[in-house]
Amino acid sequence: MSDTYESMTVDVDDRVARVTLTGPGKGNAMGPAFWAELPVAFERLDADPEVRAIVLTGSGRNFSYGLDLAAMGDTMGSMMAGGALAKPRADFHARLRSMQQSITAVADCRTPVIASIQGWCIGGGVDLISAVDIRYASADAKFSVREVKLAIVADVGSLARLPQILSEGHLRELALTGKDIDAARAEKIGLVNDVYPDAEASLAAAHATAREIAANPPLVVQGVKDVLDDQRTAQVSASLRYVAAWNSAFMASKDLTEGITAMFEKRPAEFTGE
Repeated sequence: MSDTYESMTVDVDDRVARVTLTGPGKGNAMGPAFWAELPVAFERLDADPEVRAIVLTGSGRNFSYGLDLAAMGDTMGSMMAGGALAKPRADFHARLRSMQQSITAVADCRTPVIASIQGWCIGGGVDLISAVDIRYASADAKFSVREVKLAIVADVGSLARLPQILSEGHLRELALTGKDIDAARAEKIGLVNDVYPDAEASLAAAHATAREIAANPPLVVQGVKDVLDDQRTAQVSASLRYVAAWNSAFMASKDLTEGITAMFEKRPAEFTGE
């Protein structure tokens, strides 16, 4: 079985599905197709009784550069152009809640998901891997909760789900600095379970774990996930609602324009708090 989308491929073999991010943005950046297709793909896999585990990875050298700012510019641009008016802010809020739900579709999937991460995993990429059950990485993997450097509060899952994965100090260090960390550091702080020499070895380990899970009784596996998820669902949901409201109210700023402009011009940003 094989399904092909614009932003990913889905292949199923012997009760294990592999979802591979394919772009079309550079570095598997997350554009409109990704946000539309991700929940569809995971809902189909969740409903397929022949799929008992899912491996999630990226094509090429990187897992994901995160949000495709060029392709998604209209999402933030309309709010910036609208100033303080309610309509563009309400439209942004609705769009953001939809994007949050795309990542939540991965977290809510009853079938266990194992991520294999190589190269860069930035911003939205971290949002995505925070929604899976198990994370493996290659030695060249690099992670960054980089939204703060663009004058954005990370709003599609990282700040809601990483508190269940990382200690508070490590999470705050990543989210407040926007710094890059390597795979060894990610393993040390618990962001990933294990690190492997290269992408091929990481992916092989993810498939091995997926096959091990797939050999277990499927209803019990779903039960384990359900019981574990129940402990955090309400907290995650409340956090997502709050950050959507916060960003709808406060994200439009001169600093946001400066952050994005500086990124495209490849220069340090100069923020003024406006």
